[in-house]
Amino acid sequence: MNDRYDAGHGGDQGDQYELVGYDEYGRPVYRQVPPQAPQQQYDPYAQQQGYGYDPYATGTQQAPHYDPYGTGGQQAAPSYDPYAAGGPQGGAPAQPYDPYGQTAASGRQPRVAEQTAYIPQQPGPAEPAEDTAPPSQSERDYRTEQFAFVEEADGDPEDVIDWLNFTENRTERREEAKRRARSRLIALVVVLALVAVGGVGYLWYAGKLPGLSTSHSSTGKATAAGAQNRDVIVVHLHNTKKGGTSTALLVDNTTTKQGTTVLLPNSLAVTDDDGTSTTLAKSVDEDGSSGTRDALDTVLGTDIEGTWRLDTPYLQNLVDLVGNIEVDTNADVPDPDAKKKGSAPLVHKGSNQTLSGKMAVAYATYRASGEAQNAQLERFGQVMQGVLRKLSSDPTAATTTVQTLAQILDPSLTDKDLGTFLAKLADLAKGGDYKTALLPVQGDGTLSAQAAASVVKDVLGGTAKSPDQGSAVRVHVENASGVKDDTEKARVVLLNGGFTFLGGGTTTPTATSKVVYRSAADKENATEVAKTLGLPTSSVVKGRTASNADVSVTLGQDYKPSSS
Repeated sequence: MNDRYDAGHGGDQGDQYELVGYDEYGRPVYRQVPPQAPQQQYDPYAQQQGYGYDPYATGTQQAPHYDPYGTGGQQAAPSYDPYAAGGPQGGAPAQPYDPYGQTAASGRQPRVAEQTAYIPQQPGPAEPAEDTAPPSQSERDYRTEQFAFVEEADGDPEDVIDWLNFTENRTERREEAKRRARSRLIALVVVLALVAVGGVGYLWYAGKLPGLSTSHSSTGKATAAGAQNRDVIVVHLHNTKKGGTSTALLVDNTTTKQGTTVLLPNSLAVTDDDGTSTTLAKSVDEDGSSGTRDALDTVLGTDIEGTWRLDTPYLQNLVDLVGNIEVDTNADVPDPDAKKKGSAPLVHKGSNQTLSGKMAVAYATYRASGEAQNAQLERFGQVMQGVLRKLSSDPTAATTTVQTLAQILDPSLTDKDLGTFLAKLADLAKGGDYKTALLPVQGDGTLSAQAAASVVKDVLGGTAKSPDQGSAVRVHVENASGVKDDTEKARVVLLNGGFTFLGGGTTTPTATSKVVYRSAADKENATEVAKTLGLPTSSVVKGRTASNADVSVTLGQDYKPSSS
């Protein structure tokens, strides 16, 4: 330990040092105090002047004992100098050490501020100072970093202002984003409310809301019917074994998402291009697909897009391709190939009966003895709806099924068009949005506005155009003269006479001609028809006429067109 600054150690034992300042590293700087005459030691804790004990005294002289409690008692005692060379009893007296860096003096002395007392045991500077004189104020080099109490600015005031502006702008942007989100949410709620109100309004307008009166619903549906879009094709089922046809319209209402099979009775009165009135059955046999399609458009006010001729063998293949069908049958159907009477029926009456292709054809064409043609037509409608429920709803798969039939289609309807159309109907049939409706036809084949309103107007969106009362008299003509050209000659004569011609084909030859009327009101018209054809008035008789005609004529061998 370096004790070269300690008093009484080395050199002159009487040397004393005092603090004069600090160097640039913060270390204390001392200087030697010149020797002075002994002075009475100052006791800062004494309550009154007295002799005190100097622990650092180098002399061995005795001094009165110091009473720290100020009682005033004095007792002679030797003073102890730990650094004296001769021990407590020897050695010359020395100056007492003043811990505050100044010579001890009698009396109370002021305390030096901001100075630290020198402790003898404290190590001195690393190297002795050559010049013990304190440096002047101008020679000292002070730097700002040496003082910890120097306050520095936390930051540029402009930076603080910028930060406040940034936080303020950020808060404003967040509030603006919240306002925009609230506005969007309110707008979305308003739009959804409008959509809901519009949907309810449409259902009310279309008459589909439950609980509304029948008259109100009917008015709404009738009003909306004209604005609906419908895709319609006509299908003719030809019985290749027994003869005859069955006709139906397949309707896809793309507006209401509703599919319908409309069954058309063969007795429906239609008019061809030259104004000739005939029945639907005869139009299919004689005018072909194009002529029948135009005639139906005229009488029903529809726009049929194509014709699908479906012969019974193709219907059988179609049912087998879709994997059989389920139908609620209403009659036992005998096996047409059975050789013995009383054999088990091919189709049993009952609900949810599974029908193969052969069974489906037998059921669709079955007409019991005494039944009207409409009964058989309704069975055909059941089979068609059963096929649609099993057909694929995918247009590509449905088109493949149609192509697999390898049937020759009408030029107005391609494989792809038919497959796509049937796929849409199949989707509706599987979802329960499909029904079958029979077109009501009167005994004479015409459509009354009241009877046909539910089908022609609501389902087809058309207008019935059957001849009204007071229009041209409809004359149904059968040729029994044995001469094929007599039918055409009679047609020309009747059209020139202002009558409507309904062709009845040929029948077994007969000798005499007949002009038949149904009621007394038609007797006069029947007489005029006879005169126009050059037949005698005696041929006019009352009887049963064709369902769609006012007067029925049978041309016998006595008919002479040249004389008319």
